[in-house]
Amino acid sequence: MTLKIYADRMSQPSRAVILFCRLNKIDFEEIRIDISKREHLSPEYQEINPMRKVPAIVDGRFKLFESHAILIYLATAFPGVADHWYPADVSKRSKIHSVLDWHHSNLRHGSMKYILHTVLAPALGVTPNPQVAVEAKKILDSSLSEIDTIWLKGSGKFLLGSYQPSIADLSLVCEIMQLEILDDEDRRRILAPYERVQKWIEATKNSTMPHFDDVHVILFKAKARLRTRQESRRIGSDVRTSYHSKM
Repeated sequence: MTLKIYADRMSQPSRAVILFCRLNKIDFEEIRIDISKREHLSPEYQEINPMRKVPAIVDGRFKLFESHAILIYLATAFPGVADHWYPADVSKRSKIHSVLDWHHSNLRHGSMKYILHTVLAPALGVTPNPQVAVEAKKILDSSLSEIDTIWLKGSGKFLLGSYQPSIADLSLVCEIMQLEILDDEDRRRILAPYERVQKWIEATKNSTMPHFDDVHVILFKAKARLRTRQESRRIGSDVRTSYHSKM
């Protein structure tokens, strides 16, 4: 039976799983779970993932959720996956696990909350919390610094000094790519101090083309929609101000 991936490409972990399958020629059926329409909260999806998050997979009778667990499963259960994605060497695997464990309580925590409380909240009908954004930005900056000075140590272009990417590279890069939704100046300001991080992002992009761009197209479309909405609100505000000033 064909592997089924339940995903929303606006979700960073969903993109990492889809990208991994594309890169390793794993046949799959992508089933979109639209988070903006709250489809992840439906009783039907809860049968797949009781945590009501994306992504999740169904492989025959086997169901699995949490993106890092899914990436590990895919790397070990399907034939033909190159060893560099999730090496057979236990010590190398453990190092990858250390990056993945760090990710969820650091980089993901900072980037997700910062983006939500700066650009996404208004589009989702949520009131942004500036204080949460400030605290999230601190975590994001700290996380990028740790990637730059700790996880990118070594002679290779990829995490842990490797010469080829692993599932950790996919997971973290897809997270950082979410910053594309931000204003261009804001994104550049965030990444500017971290030269190694910028070079690593480019190396990972280049090593996973053309699938990388295809999986991330949705971000640029979302950014364009957000800009249109912001411009519409600005024009509406200007019109109202002009009208009241003439009364």
